[in-house]
Amino acid sequence: MSTSETLLVTGAAGFIGARFVESCNARGVPVVSVDRREAFASRPEHARLDFGEILDIETLESWLSAPRPLAGIVHMGAISATTELDEALLTRFNVDYSKMVWNAARRLGVPLVYASSAAVYGDGTLGFDDADAAVSRFRPLNPYGESKRRFDLWALEEATAGRTPPAWAGFRFFNVYGFGERHKGGMASVVLHGYDQAKATGAIRLFRSHKADVKDGHQTRDFVDVRDAVDAIWFALGLPIRSGIFNVGTGAARTFLDLARAVFESLGLPENVVFIDTPPALRERYQYFTEAKMARLRAQGFTKMPVGLENGVDWYVRRLEAGLG
Repeated sequence: MSTSETLLVTGAAGFIGARFVESCNARGVPVVSVDRREAFASRPEHARLDFGEILDIETLESWLSAPRPLAGIVHMGAISATTELDEALLTRFNVDYSKMVWNAARRLGVPLVYASSAAVYGDGTLGFDDADAAVSRFRPLNPYGESKRRFDLWALEEATAGRTPPAWAGFRFFNVYGFGERHKGGMASVVLHGYDQAKATGAIRLFRSHKADVKDGHQTRDFVDVRDAVDAIWFALGLPIRSGIFNVGTGAARTFLDLARAVFESLGLPENVVFIDTPPALRERYQYFTEAKMARLRAQGFTKMPVGLENGVDWYVRRLEAGLG
């Protein structure tokens, strides 16, 4: 992709979106950034980035109605709170808004990469297979996950009907962590919460297991360094991937206890984990295991080895210790 071509990035003031913009800055690729306008000024961890032309999310549809010399669209914008229960709001921004972006990419004839989510898999009892035929069977644990599943289903239906951008990829990101997520508050990764707790009290709080066959702290996730998420996006744009929905993870689940120990190690502090009850309101929607099947994306040619959890946590903690966010 030529460095003279502009990319449109939605969710640009968010977590993955901002790190992607950072990578565009490093590559000399110009961007048009879309988000709530006030978010660009209120998030100090993104202050050093060049967001190029900035658009408010409410003006994007009008902006896209005219011909635009874009190289592609990276659609990371969404309501990402797994605790959001307003289904109408989730439909508006995670389904209908995404349809608008998809149709614009199709009309403009540019590739599209969009953020799906591992939340579509629900409790994992049906596995983590990113085959197209499996999507209709998944039962997400929350309305957020269902909104992502609904758009995946719609995208696949459009693909079957031949109504697609010239190239498109949906990425089911697993548990992404890394620098630039402090604005997410309670939805930020356990790495950030653990760092803040360890710095303040010398201890990290983890949810106690409420399953007899799972030890405290042995709930597992596929923890993904945000740099791996960004690399996957560039891979999709550069190949480009013709079409499909793919998992983005490491392919190796790790425990929350592993994560906490990595934070303590990076800070040079002794291990001190305190287990607390999972709030009752979350227990029925709590995932005890996630692990990405990566064979499908690997088959496309994405061969980059993922950042290991300990290395990723250490890189993140060093940026936090440097006062960058």
